[in-house]
Amino acid sequence: AQEKRWKIEERQPIVDVCTEMSLPKRARKTVAAPKQELSFLSGMSESEEGSNEEEDWKPEKKPAKRVTKTVVKKTAAKPKAPTAAKPRKAPAKTKPSSAAKKSESTQDNEVTKSEPSSEKEVNKPIKKEMTKSPTMQKTNPKLFQMEKEEEPSDDFTFGGPPVKKLKTSADPAGKVVKYKAKSSNADDCDMNWNIVEVLSDRTNIEPWVCSNLIKLFQDENTIPFIARYRKELINNLDADALREVQQAMTDLRSVAKKAHNLVEKLKKEGKLNASLHTAMLNCRTADELEHVYTPYKTGSKGTKAQRARQLGLEDAAKALIETPQQLNLYKYIKQNTEGLATLQDVETGVQHILADMIAKDKDTLEHIRNLCKQNFVTLNSTLAKSTGKDKEGNAKDVDKFHLYHNFTCNINRVQHHQILAINRGENLKVLTVKVSVPDRVKDAFSRWCVNERWRPKQFARPELMKILHNSVEDAYKRLIYPLLCREFRSKLTSDAEKESIMMFGRNLRQLLLANPVRGRTILGVDPGYKHGCKLAVISPTNQILHTDVVYLHSGPGRGMAEAEKIRKLLQNFNCQTVAIGNGTACRETERYFADLIQRKFFAPLNVVYCITNEAGASIYSVSPEAAKEMPDLDPNLRSAGNIASRM
Repeated sequence: AQEKRWKIEERQPIVDVCTEMSLPKRARKTVAAPKQELSFLSGMSESEEGSNEEEDWKPEKKPAKRVTKTVVKKTAAKPKAPTAAKPRKAPAKTKPSSAAKKSESTQDNEVTKSEPSSEKEVNKPIKKEMTKSPTMQKTNPKLFQMEKEEEPSDDFTFGGPPVKKLKTSADPAGKVVKYKAKSSNADDCDMNWNIVEVLSDRTNIEPWVCSNLIKLFQDENTIPFIARYRKELINNLDADALREVQQAMTDLRSVAKKAHNLVEKLKKEGKLNASLHTAMLNCRTADELEHVYTPYKTGSKGTKAQRARQLGLEDAAKALIETPQQLNLYKYIKQNTEGLATLQDVETGVQHILADMIAKDKDTLEHIRNLCKQNFVTLNSTLAKSTGKDKEGNAKDVDKFHLYHNFTCNINRVQHHQILAINRGENLKVLTVKVSVPDRVKDAFSRWCVNERWRPKQFARPELMKILHNSVEDAYKRLIYPLLCREFRSKLTSDAEKESIMMFGRNLRQLLLANPVRGRTILGVDPGYKHGCKLAVISPTNQILHTDVVYLHSGPGRGMAEAEKIRKLLQNFNCQTVAIGNGTACRETERYFADLIQRKFFAPLNVVYCITNEAGASIYSVSPEAAKEMPDLDPNLRSAGNIASRM
């Protein structure tokens, strides 16, 4: 079939094809001969080619019989004999067979060398055609399946790594998240608020950034890693902002976990109901949670609302809001039952239940907080009435807090150190602290509750509206106002503690990063009056070279006599730097050395001095560490050596 196809396409006589097939094995493979030989053969003249053809083709009839047998055997043994598409021009190339005959020995060597490469070139396209042909799929499906599995998938990266497929998150801004969170949200407790929204409100950070941070922290990524390598996910926040978000997230999760634990505890005790469960899940802070849970603690007497519910007045309280026209309080009166004996007792019980419902409502608490933000809420501290100066130990404490005996400041402008001082005075029972909310906040809150949030759905009689007014006032005075005070105080205290820690860190950083005086011999001076000024000379490697005591401030003529001793000391050790501690008699000692330096008393030495902080030097001088460092020195002289070492 292949020979007939060649006959039709190439339009060559059948004799040429047969002669090609009748060539020896190696002669047939000369099709893939180097281009140089082909170009040489193509350069021959047509007349020479014609004469050579007539001479050369006659003697080849004899070996044709011998080769045809091998060809038949070969074609019978190997059905893959049809050559590839490249050898179709073989008849044109096989005409100059005389040249192939003349260079037979050289061609044999060249062909044997080029056999492996030619076989590879020929077999590759044949293999590809076999796998793609439909007849081959039918005859040998297993081979076709193997070839299909070996074919690589389409990849346009040209040898590079495949492009990563990015997954977009469901964030409001549609930012790209380059990973899938390993940990699921199953560990997070379900609450009636969204942690992303609350976190964004507390930290003033975009919601999509908070969402990404929650996922990153769930995957146990550290703050340094997030700040350095996930900047596109956190909108380039710094490490301090990340710590703030992490702390806020930890607080919210602890509140959620505690709320669910308390719900389970109340469920086991049989105290849990639908309204209490909703109120527990609405809590966002530990103070709110404590406010809701306190009446239900084991051993507590219970709230007034809880006792009224036990008397069966909860239906009456709900009816006052839902269906006030059908409410009749007289049917709840029971003469022999305490709390239900009179109409006044029934009204009081209904009032307590309504006050409890108002104080635990989520929207109501949110509204009163917004009103406080819009008004001037102050922090007041006064001297406690029980404090008297006649008591021993209280006089110093009272004088210590004299700035806060009558102190008033807006909670948004009070300083952090003032908050800490007021808290210390309150703990010592020297000060009385109070948070003042303006009366206009109470009036606006009462109008909003009666006219909007807790307005009866039907017409209510005047006596029922009076109960509602009394319930709102009772809820604000007895329940909501104490909760607001606790929230304001706890927030101010936590912010002040954080700022104090940050201030301590900044001061310590400046102290530790102070540029040292290196490579100098230093004279350390611990000033004093009665016990004299202690001196210590240290080497550039912090070795104690000499110690002494001089009395510079004991008498009018004593100072000049001691100046000569100091000059000899400085000249003997070639010391030009003096470190003076900032303790007692610091200014007098500084004036003494400044006067001597101005008169060039220490010439030819160019002596300079500086004031060094000696906080903690006295404590260090009697510590075990100082005894190991300077075992043979008096504690007073150790402090002078420590002052010099600090510089």
